[in-house]
Amino acid sequence: MRRQTPADVRADTAGRRPPGGRRPVRGRRGRITSLPVVIPLLFLLLLVTVCAAVAVGSVGVRPATVLDVVAHRLVGAGPPPAVMDDQIVWNLRLPRVLLAAVVGAGLAVVGVTLQATVRNPLADPYVLGVSAGAGLMAAVAITLGSAAVAGLSTSAAAFVGALAATAAVLGLSRRAGRVVPSRLVLAGVTLSYLFTGATSFVIFRGSNAEAAHSVLFWLLGSLSESSWSNLSLPAAAVLIVGLCLMPRTRTLNALAAGDDAALSLGVPVHRVRVRLLITASLLTGVLVAVSGGIGFVGLVVPHLVRLVVGPDHRRLLPTALLVGATYLVVADALSRVLVRPEELPIGIVTAVLGAPAFLWLLRRSEAS
Repeated sequence: MRRQTPADVRADTAGRRPPGGRRPVRGRRGRITSLPVVIPLLFLLLLVTVCAAVAVGSVGVRPATVLDVVAHRLVGAGPPPAVMDDQIVWNLRLPRVLLAAVVGAGLAVVGVTLQATVRNPLADPYVLGVSAGAGLMAAVAITLGSAAVAGLSTSAAAFVGALAATAAVLGLSRRAGRVVPSRLVLAGVTLSYLFTGATSFVIFRGSNAEAAHSVLFWLLGSLSESSWSNLSLPAAAVLIVGLCLMPRTRTLNALAAGDDAALSLGVPVHRVRVRLLITASLLTGVLVAVSGGIGFVGLVVPHLVRLVVGPDHRRLLPTALLVGATYLVVADALSRVLVRPEELPIGIVTAVLGAPAFLWLLRRSEAS
């Protein structure tokens, strides 16, 4: 993919518009799509996907029944639904599907942010070792009990592990008091291997096979423990981070063009980079704590979206958010129905879907 030059960034940040009309969204090969049309369509697609995902499962529910249950619960419209339908739709599937949408949106946003911040197309929410650190602490909590992690729950222990991994990576990536992107990626990859090895040791020394199975299922990603109570925190985190990043999309454009271009535009590169990395890592920690390790969403979705809307983060960020949410809702639905009545870890599904997509993107970039 062609990188933005400093001239591109200056023209972009100047907010120039073609005379006599709204600014179009341009894709890689000159395709033009109006963003005010794309966003509502993607939001509508997300709503339809959520409804369909709630309807499918080991016990099928008609989409009309899903809408009836939601309408009755929210505004009291229509007669009360059957107790079984209400239990399946409202208490079991809807919070899970909404959590999948929140996690997918958050991972896509983090992926977009990291790829611009470190100027590395392979950057994703787990490149900094945050997921591996969270996985290690979760493995300790599951196999050795909460007493081994000061009485914390599995999710809380995972979040603490994510914070510790973030602090370690940022500390190791500094040179002359500044965070160096190349050192950041190398430190993240190295610590990921270290944390993964420690997790394997904890599983190997664990007390029983059931605990080892629980750890493995969690590490591969799972939304089976979702509920309304654990939906509010990740939803609030994604909303707050999204609202904080939207006014900074021009800064992301400048960072993606290179440090020299960003400095010429008056961007305090070091301070902004550290803030963005900490923000992305904290959001990743929150998401990993409720969903485990779900890969490829933050890596593949930003690249796919760039093919349609281009590299401008004012368009890329909101579009990737909606596409990531829809993508993970679909992946979660597949994880529940492919081997039903059993359930696949959602990380397996995202890997099977994401790896071919990324290889296709790689061949496409080489051919262009």
